[in-house]
Amino acid sequence: MYEKNGEKYFIVDSHMHFWDASPENWVAGHENYAKGWIDCFHAYQSLGPPETHWSIEHFQKPSEEDLMKDVFEDGHVDVAIFQPTYLLEWYRNGFNTTEQTGALAEKHPGRFVVNARWDPREGDAGLKQLEEDVKRWGSKGVKLYTAEWKDTSRGWTLKDPEAYRFLERSQELGIKNVHVHKGPTIWPLDKDAFDVSDVDHAATDFPDLNFIVEHVGLPRIEDFCFMATQEPNVYAGLSVAIGGLMHARPKFFAKVMGELLFWVGEDKMTFGSDYNIWEPKWQIEGFVDWDYPSDEFSDYPRLTTDTKKKILGLNAARLYDIEVPAECQLSSASSEPASQDDAALVTQEEARV
Repeated sequence: MYEKNGEKYFIVDSHMHFWDASPENWVAGHENYAKGWIDCFHAYQSLGPPETHWSIEHFQKPSEEDLMKDVFEDGHVDVAIFQPTYLLEWYRNGFNTTEQTGALAEKHPGRFVVNARWDPREGDAGLKQLEEDVKRWGSKGVKLYTAEWKDTSRGWTLKDPEAYRFLERSQELGIKNVHVHKGPTIWPLDKDAFDVSDVDHAATDFPDLNFIVEHVGLPRIEDFCFMATQEPNVYAGLSVAIGGLMHARPKFFAKVMGELLFWVGEDKMTFGSDYNIWEPKWQIEGFVDWDYPSDEFSDYPRLTTDTKKKILGLNAARLYDIEVPAECQLSSASSEPASQDDAALVTQEEARV
């Protein structure tokens, strides 16, 4: 766990990967897409501090030893949640699959939460695979990639009837958390396929599921905030927001954080390093020390130590029923992370004003 100025922080990295984008894994005939994808990811890494940048060869396929050192030994993380991204059109064995991450989790008990995934275009076969994954890995969450290519299709939407069939089955299987990539595009995917509007429909129709919008809908931050404030079961996943903006765009980062704190609230925000793009160490240390850079941001909510504890781990621990050591709990009972019922009550009270 991370400790600073006598405060202990329980860190849950709720959005990270363990991928293989090496040339040996590229699909024949689609090498340009496989290379372009990982090159685009590598370019995003340049938004972090210079001393954290990797060579493209290292970036394409980090080792298990790299991950364990970067995330746990050096990176302050207590529990990490794997979010799969398959990309089977471009990577023969998948880019970052549940099977691959699950194997690593089995070697390191207690360190990882293994999430599953689904794609409604896979139909009954996809439902069967989801059932098998949940049974094998005990997944309480899924990662959805609405812009992923499949055959001639270049994306799908949560509003699709087939997607609703998968959401219903996910709920029946005990899945509680639906992580949806809605943020900056990666070449060659289509930007419009990452639009956040379909989350609004699904969140209303599935109130017992938590929808964690990864990358907070960037660049559509206003669209996301106004949608998330009315939906008590929509959360802001801060992967990319911290890693991509805190160092490279500090003023824009202050605006994004301020909007999220004002509209969404500290109880519905979760930290994710987006490893392997960025290492968690500098993000966690920087966020614990972070505050608004000037009085220009005085109309936004202030950050407290309890706010940072919630965002860095306690909110995600609540969503995933992860046990938190007593010394890392909040400093006061009144600072307990809010429940969906509390959020719904606030929304209803505001509506009466």
